[in-house]
Amino acid sequence: MTTHEQKIERVTKFLKERKEITPVSFKKKSVSHQVPKANDKTYFDEKIDLSDLNEIIDIDTEKLTCTAEPGVTFVDLVRETLKYNLVPFTVPELKTITIGGAVAGASLESMSYKYGGFHDSCIEYEVVTAIGEVLICTPENENKSVFQMVHGTFGTIGIISKLKFKLLPAKRFVKVVYEKYDSLESYKKATLEHYRNKDVDFMDGIIHSPKEYVLSVGNFTDISPYTHRYDWMKIYYISTKKRKEDYLKTADYFFRYEKGVTNVSPKSFLGRLFFGKFINSTRTLWCVEKFHSFIPEHKIPITIDLFIPFSRLDDFFEWYRKEINHFPLWYVPYKIVRRYEWINPEIFDKNNDELFLDIAIYGMEKRGDKNYYRMMEEELMAIGGIKTLISNNYYSEEEFWKTWNKKNYDEVKRRTDPNNIFRNLYTKTCKTVRGLD
Repeated sequence: MTTHEQKIERVTKFLKERKEITPVSFKKKSVSHQVPKANDKTYFDEKIDLSDLNEIIDIDTEKLTCTAEPGVTFVDLVRETLKYNLVPFTVPELKTITIGGAVAGASLESMSYKYGGFHDSCIEYEVVTAIGEVLICTPENENKSVFQMVHGTFGTIGIISKLKFKLLPAKRFVKVVYEKYDSLESYKKATLEHYRNKDVDFMDGIIHSPKEYVLSVGNFTDISPYTHRYDWMKIYYISTKKRKEDYLKTADYFFRYEKGVTNVSPKSFLGRLFFGKFINSTRTLWCVEKFHSFIPEHKIPITIDLFIPFSRLDDFFEWYRKEINHFPLWYVPYKIVRRYEWINPEIFDKNNDELFLDIAIYGMEKRGDKNYYRMMEEELMAIGGIKTLISNNYYSEEEFWKTWNKKNYDEVKRRTDPNNIFRNLYTKTCKTVRGLD
């Protein structure tokens, strides 16, 4: 077997010997979980092959940590950690999201109301720079600025080649209670009470309509009178509307949205009966990735996560109902664990909220000529919110760096990628994906 050191030696050798300063991007074993973009120029980049960086190196059951390579998928990670009754602090919703991708893209899920994003549980990274240097990065050592800035920067700082992160004790099952509310005010009140009391292990929800709100709160349990799986006929987000409570095996709870969050396909009973067992997010994204050039851009549904300060949710929701009014929405409370170095401090100063709400749109069809992505960018800038960069982005460069921290980014970028072969964050996420690079 090829050792981790041999894999890294191959990567560093490629970078040190490469003479061109044209952009490169990464070839991975797992499918990309960014929103497909028909005009993305990274499809045509020279690739650095990272496809073999997909091994779990160590699970330390005494220190409750795991060390693994970035291409490890969460479905494989959870399968192994559950053998020791342990799980990561945050498990994103889709099976084949990778741990490296979860850091680079700032993933979250229903434990985020307590622990923040997956990156907040990480304690050490090995990072390969664009010039082939290997850095060990922790929050305290000489590379602490690199450690903090790889979060949410989509591979533009360097290659995360190994991660060490914390684990927590788990049980065999999760019991979920579906709390129902008929107003945004009562929904917010329940969210805040659970956030302050920390009285549940998991919290997310579905806003089915402006008059129908479900808060899904879950707890680990050793016993279960029954269990459900949502990998074929049953659709999870619909079950939140119909059921009062539910029991799932722990792994099945983590990946309850694997068939789609609110965009499950196929939608019909017969479609799910005959094809539902075989169609999931990974296969859908794989097909779109392979045939992206044949898919008209206007046919790609709107998919986006919007981080709203808790204190501004009323303002946002009033605007949203008037201008967009698409439902259902996924709702994930997110604790700001620290003032992240990759975010402009003015964002935190604007509202001083510790709790943000991820309002996620999945599967919204485009209507007419409106640029909904741009509309949401403008509203978020007005209220001090943050838009994830996984989809199309239309910020001007000046606007962009009012949300992201240009000073910190440029400082680390000069050290790790002086020739800009991984592209600038603004260029990669706002221009290259739209074919403008």
